[in-house]
Amino acid sequence: MSEKLRTAIVGVGKVTDLHSAALVNLPESDFTAVCGRSLEKTENYAAKYGIRAYTDVSEMVSREKIDVVIICTPHPNHKEPTIAALEAGANVLIEKPLASSLEDCDAMIEASRKCGKQIGLICQRRWLLPAQRVKKAIDDGKIGKPVFATVNMLGWRDKDYYDSDEWRGSWEAEGGGVLVNQAPHQLDLLQWYMGEIEECYGLWSNLNHPYIEVEDTANAILKFKNGGVANIIVSNSQKPGIYCKVHVHGENGASVGVQTDGGAMFVAGMSSILEPPVTDLWTVPGEEDMMAVWVKEESDFFNKLPNKMEYFHERNIEDFLQALMEGRKPMITGEEGRVTVEIFTAIYRSTRDGKPVKWPLLPEKGKDFDGRAS
Repeated sequence: MSEKLRTAIVGVGKVTDLHSAALVNLPESDFTAVCGRSLEKTENYAAKYGIRAYTDVSEMVSREKIDVVIICTPHPNHKEPTIAALEAGANVLIEKPLASSLEDCDAMIEASRKCGKQIGLICQRRWLLPAQRVKKAIDDGKIGKPVFATVNMLGWRDKDYYDSDEWRGSWEAEGGGVLVNQAPHQLDLLQWYMGEIEECYGLWSNLNHPYIEVEDTANAILKFKNGGVANIIVSNSQKPGIYCKVHVHGENGASVGVQTDGGAMFVAGMSSILEPPVTDLWTVPGEEDMMAVWVKEESDFFNKLPNKMEYFHERNIEDFLQALMEGRKPMITGEEGRVTVEIFTAIYRSTRDGKPVKWPLLPEKGKDFDGRAS
C-alpha cells in the first residue's frame, strides 16, 4: 500500500469540519473529495479545502480511486453511503453510532465482509488519556474482575439545538434521542471496559421536551456474561452544563473512573469543550494518591492542545488509516460498533415489552422501530 491513502467524506454537516481537519493534517491522508446531497452546498464546502465535489458516492470512489470514506450523515442515513462506498472499493469509517438500527448495522457489516474491506467507527473518547488509563488498569488486573459499573450522563439540549438541523428530534430522521446521539460515547466505553453483555432492562421517556418525538432520558440495568452488572442514567433534560462519568468497580474493592465531559454540552460546529477529561475516581491499592498527579497531567495536556475539538477525532482517524496500512483491524471495528446499537435497541425494546431483553439481539421487521415509534 502507498504511503498515503486517498480519503473522502460523505456529508457536509456540522461535524464534517472535524474530520476534514484531521484528513488535512494526517500524513497518511491525501484528502481528495467530498460528497453531499446538494451540489451547490457540497461545491462550496469542497472549495474550502481545495478538493472535488460529488453527489454520488460510487462515482466519487471510482473516479477518484478513494481508499477511505468517512460517513458524516445523520444516523439513519449511514447504511446506503457505506455500502455504496464499500462496493465501489473503499474502506469506510463511520461517525457514531454505527447506525440507528440493527438491520442497518448487519447490512453494513455483511457488505464489508463480502467486499473484503474494513469498516470502523468514530468514537473518539476512547483516546482520552483518562479513558485509556481506566482500560489499562482493568486489563492489568488492578481491580480484579470488573463487577459493577455506572454511566452517568446528565446534560441539556434546548429548542435552539433541535431547531439547528431539520433532522434533529424525530424518529425517522435522527433515529432516537439521547441514547442514539449523545450517549453512544459513554455506552461504548462501558462495553469496552465490562465485556460481553447478557441482558438489559431499560426505560426511556421524554421528560421536558414536548417539541420533539424522541427520548430525552433513559435508565437501564445491564448484566454481563462475566457476572458483572451496570447502571446507566443518561439525559438531555438536566441543566445547566454537563456531567458525564463512567466508573468501574472491581471484585477486589478497587474502583477506577473517568469524567469524559464537563462544563457544557459540546455540539460539533456550535460549541467547544470547556473542561478537560480527567481521572475522577481511583482507589487502586498503592495508587490512591496518584489521582491528583494524573488530573494535573491530563488537564495540562488537554489545555495545551491547540485544537481541542479536532485532536481526538484525529487520533481515531489516524488509527483507522494506520490499521489499513499495517494490515490489522482498527481499534473500533464495525462489530464493536454494533454493540452500542444493541444496547440502545435493548432499552427501547425493554420499555415496549416491560421485561428484560436477552442477548444476542437480532433485527426486527416490525414497523414500530424497536418500540421507539409505538
